[in-house]
Amino acid sequence: MYFLLSQLSFIDLNYISTIVPKMVSNYLFGNKAISFIACGVQSFFFLSLGGAETLLLTSMAYDRYVAICFPLHYPNRISRRVCVLMITGSWIMGSINSCAHTTYALHIPYCRSRAINHFFCDVPAMLTLACMDTWVYEYTVFVSTTLFLVLPFVIIACSYGHVLLAVYLMRSAEGRKRAYSTCSAHLTVVTFYYVPFAYTYLRPRSLRSPAEDKALAVFYTVLTPMLNPIIYSLRNKEVMGALRRVIQRICSVNM
Repeated sequence: MYFLLSQLSFIDLNYISTIVPKMVSNYLFGNKAISFIACGVQSFFFLSLGGAETLLLTSMAYDRYVAICFPLHYPNRISRRVCVLMITGSWIMGSINSCAHTTYALHIPYCRSRAINHFFCDVPAMLTLACMDTWVYEYTVFVSTTLFLVLPFVIIACSYGHVLLAVYLMRSAEGRKRAYSTCSAHLTVVTFYYVPFAYTYLRPRSLRSPAEDKALAVFYTVLTPMLNPIIYSLRNKEVMGALRRVIQRICSVNM
């Protein structure tokens, strides 16, 4: 669990760093320009890290499912080798998906205004400026969104459904209360991340609203990466104990 948490923290740190610093600079200094190459780089890392996180959250849900529903089988099913394979697969699949979408977005002709009505280089927002029919690409977006967002969300929901059922059958009232609290917090964060993301990318271009897209993007670009450390780490007693020991060690060294 902690190995997967460390990877989630690493992804979130880089994920939020691809968008927020530039967005803050735009609002504070009024410099809203970005070069074509920088736009492509931002889009690539956003999609790579976003895709990797969706698959990693699915792996974490499976980890909790095995730990609670099959505790005696946990060492065999979730070994360190399996964790490495899940993490590596998440990074590779996220990068491949991102490379395909970014390459297409950088090679289509843009003959209209170059002003992207968004706070970062989101590929669907860039497509509104294209001067060619992009229905084929919109179909690939639908397929990749289904594979990277809808399907993982269904798997996570099923995993937590089995977990909640197993918890309901527990004899310990305190254990049930703690498990319900943890599962509800995890599901809330997952919903904030997957649902706005999927809703944004599944809609056809004719039904898109720039203002609505920007409002929804806040959930999966800023809010969820900010909540993940609180939900997955700071609410964990072992993590909080380790954090207190580190702070005490730093204070003792300074004194």
